[in-house]
Amino acid sequence: MIACQKNPEFVIKGIVAGADGQTIYLENIGLASVELMDSLKLNSSGQFNFKKPRPDYPDFYRLRLNNQLINFAIDSTEIITITADAGTFATSYTVEGSINSVAIKEINLAQLDANHEYRRLRTEFEAANISDSIFEQLTVNVINEYKSVALKYIYNQPMSPAAYFALFQKIDGTLLFDLFDSTDSRAYGAVATSFNQLFPQSPRAMHLSNLALQSRKVIRSERVTDLNVQEIDLLEMELPDISDKMIKLSDFSKGKVVILNFTAYQTEFSPNLNMVLENVYTRQHVKGLDIYQVSLDSDIHIYRNTASKLPWTCVHDKETIYSHFAALYNVKQLPAVFLIDKNGIVVKRIEDIKTIEEDVISLL
Repeated sequence: MIACQKNPEFVIKGIVAGADGQTIYLENIGLASVELMDSLKLNSSGQFNFKKPRPDYPDFYRLRLNNQLINFAIDSTEIITITADAGTFATSYTVEGSINSVAIKEINLAQLDANHEYRRLRTEFEAANISDSIFEQLTVNVINEYKSVALKYIYNQPMSPAAYFALFQKIDGTLLFDLFDSTDSRAYGAVATSFNQLFPQSPRAMHLSNLALQSRKVIRSERVTDLNVQEIDLLEMELPDISDKMIKLSDFSKGKVVILNFTAYQTEFSPNLNMVLENVYTRQHVKGLDIYQVSLDSDIHIYRNTASKLPWTCVHDKETIYSHFAALYNVKQLPAVFLIDKNGIVVKRIEDIKTIEEDVISLL
């Protein structure tokens, strides 16, 4: 009887002071994109009320006002109330009716603080006011400050949407929790295990389990089975080649050894890198080697001109340095080179391009 009485919709309502005549938007944050769900032009009262079908599994949404964002989660919650001011919409709001959304506010503020401090440090570094070693150490301190907030939810409440949200926050477009760091990998594993037990059919649970598996396999260079999940595709990406044909990474990752390379042809390192790759490709392609090269060039003409002369698969990400896929692989600088074995498992991040042929041969 109780189940039959539950409202199949969720409500997000509240007041935004000082927003007369402005439009507030409700958006769903998907795995790979953000979908506009509704909008409302606010009057002098600032009141808003959105009612939407409740998702089958915990999911994430946001309110947007003049590019300021308030993130929240819908789990079992049916009614959430938010009170905010137009000028400080993203930072000084209050939220009621959702413990997870209160936690998400704390996590989001920590992420905003981290990005603000990182940008300040980068400005100091680019002005030569601090050395590269000091910049690197201070950046680590900034990340650890964020993690001190995030880890409270990741390990104390790993089954919560707040824990999931905490894992995927970024600094300057890069994940704060490194998929290929041994300590951070345990955080992904903790949340993945909980989500897989509670929501085994959820796309987010399957995606997170896949990330955790790939992360630990790279670190341990062995197959990991303790998450008790069916293996699914590697960290998938699908991008257009020079003829605008969409090419999936997984098309190359079964039965072959694949070099996955994030690069930019307009950089100084590109000619030498491509020369090394071409030598390896010429000798090893007939034995089962392929290359999936992702261009993050801002100039599409440079990409097309260079890619047309290369014998392997070259694709382009129009998001350039803000690439979702580069962030997924936690690419902090270019070039970034990964090796994928015949089972479609990312087994190594190449640190020295001079050793790449030796590593390829060992996998072949």
